Amino acid sequence: MSYDIEKIRKDFPELDRTVHGKPLIYLDNAASTLKCQPVIDALNLHYSLEAANIHRGVHYLSEAGTMKYEETRKSIQNFINAKNDFEIIFTKGTTESINLVAQSYGREFLNEGDIILLTTLEHHSNIVPWQMIAEEKGAKVIEVPINDLGEIDLDAYEKLLSDKVKIVATNHISNSLGTINPIKKMISMAHDVGAVFLVDAAQSIAHEVVDVLDLDCDFLAFSSHKMFGPTGVGILYGKEELLNKMPPYQGGGDMIDVVTFEKTTYNDLPHKFEAGTPHIAGVIALKAAIDYIQEIGLTAIKEYEEKLLNYATEQIQTIEGLKIIGTSKHKASVISFVIEGAHPHDIGTLLDRQGIAVRTGHHCTQPLMKRFNIPATARASFSIYNTVEEIDALIAGIHKTKEFL
Repeated sequence: MSYDIEKIRKDFPELDRTVHGKPLIYLDNAASTLKCQPVIDALNLHYSLEAANIHRGVHYLSEAGTMKYEETRKSIQNFINAKNDFEIIFTKGTTESINLVAQSYGREFLNEGDIILLTTLEHHSNIVPWQMIAEEKGAKVIEVPINDLGEIDLDAYEKLLSDKVKIVATNHISNSLGTINPIKKMISMAHDVGAVFLVDAAQSIAHEVVDVLDLDCDFLAFSSHKMFGPTGVGILYGKEELLNKMPPYQGGGDMIDVVTFEKTTYNDLPHKFEAGTPHIAGVIALKAAIDYIQEIGLTAIKEYEEKLLNYATEQIQTIEGLKIIGTSKHKASVISFVIEGAHPHDIGTLLDRQGIAVRTGHHCTQPLMKRFNIPATARASFSIYNTVEEIDALIAGIHKTKEFL
């Protein structure tokens, strides 16, 4: 199918609004994407006509809601090519998914002196949970370095791998730099020494095909809100044999089999890890987001976003005094940059006055900022509804910002 950008833009009502009297140009997609109309409609339908708790009721609304909720689980299974739908666990976000693995798998299987490998590229949510469990268990967190382009040093990674390494966790795509990491190769290398591998797919899930069977990853975490779905919904994929060995992460309703004051037994997968009433409407609406992505096609999305990235990179490099941070040969649609003599927060504020939304700061990647000896960057990140004309407006906005500063 041809890529119909006008049709796509009409599906995102927020693009019709103005900011400071200017048409909104939303270039903060790595933080969170805008919501398409089918997702908004699914949320409205649930809260207007179908609101009821799920899994425990025998009345019509409960059973209908349960069916829709579980349809989303099946949709995710197909979307990432998991072997079983019960390998899909609902959480409240990528952060909670990673915490679940750290606290459940880590507490069960890590021992004193064991090693957890992370890369310099990681988001804080893929650093701090591992530090917490490592401190508790007497394990060590060791950093895999990157080169000046923002790419993982695979030679250093290979040297760090040993039978003491029990867990490797890295992002598929860097949220700060857009670097696309060679995770399939990294997973194979980790498995050679007996380590399990967690992939943080928060930045890749809406931009390219993620196939857990092809990757052979042990765990994969991502969030609904970065793929046009609602906030407050996350997904953890885990291999069945690993999930079955892991104790529950939280206790409460729905994750139990039999409860007595003497002893409690736990439910089967996936419910063992889904305590309490979930974000029902959010999970149901996530299916609408997945359907929307699949209707356009991830191949078409990737090709379109690559064109935007290449054009933006070419144009932004012409700006005197501007430096792109992260110039990997394999990048997704993210450009982080600094301007000589300008603080990123000032850049972001002045662009905002022109209706252009970018992200500024350390992007929850302080070790990465330290690696490049900078406090922060300004970051423009593109998605399916952005246009060449918006990139032109960004370039003009940066020039105007430079003049003001």
